Amino acid sequence: MRNPWAREYAKTPDRYIWGKAPSRFARELTAFVPPGGRILDLGCGEGRDSVYFAFCGYEVTGLDISAAGLEKAERLAAERGAAVRWLCRSMLEVPVTGRFDLVYSCGTIHHVPKDDRPRLFKRLKALTRGRGLNAHLVFTDLRVYAEKDEEIDYFTAGELAEAYADWLVIRHEDGLVPCSQDGVQHCHSVERLVSTPVGQRVAGLRRGLPSVLLTA
Repeated sequence: MRNPWAREYAKTPDRYIWGKAPSRFARELTAFVPPGGRILDLGCGEGRDSVYFAFCGYEVTGLDISAAGLEKAERLAAERGAAVRWLCRSMLEVPVTGRFDLVYSCGTIHHVPKDDRPRLFKRLKALTRGRGLNAHLVFTDLRVYAEKDEEIDYFTAGELAEAYADWLVIRHEDGLVPCSQDGVQHCHSVERLVSTPVGQRVAGLRRGLPSVLLTA
């Protein structure tokens, strides 16, 4: 599969493709992570969400396969006075220990081949604390728009929820995310899921995430 974003990060050293502001998804979730909690941001790209989490006082590890993206992420962290542990590795090779209060991805796991996802999700669950959260936003095959020659193994209906069938799914929503990265206004169909180990509930989370709008 082709993922063009490492190339795009390298081509735009002085511009943040996704901007510097955190995603709405990241902003929503911070209300449910305990102060000083540990967060793992998978496919963190240019670092907008990792830096935001760290600025909020969390212990953050940001992981991405793109060195060019992480160089930009480091600059953003320095600009905001935030400390983040950056790892240039594949999501399938998460070299971390201990457990996290939030394992998070926003628009990245669909770049992992479908056959490799069960192994990835098993690893992510093992890295999550008993009252922790896994939160993911993925592209689905309901509306396909390929940009910049990318190849995506789109999630099918129910695939993300099935990966967390042994956990308590707190929120599971689908919707559309607007995009214009190739110069043409378009939308991607997405699913967003927030889950916690079975038997654990996070007070307030069900009412705290609005379901009417999905934005990356």
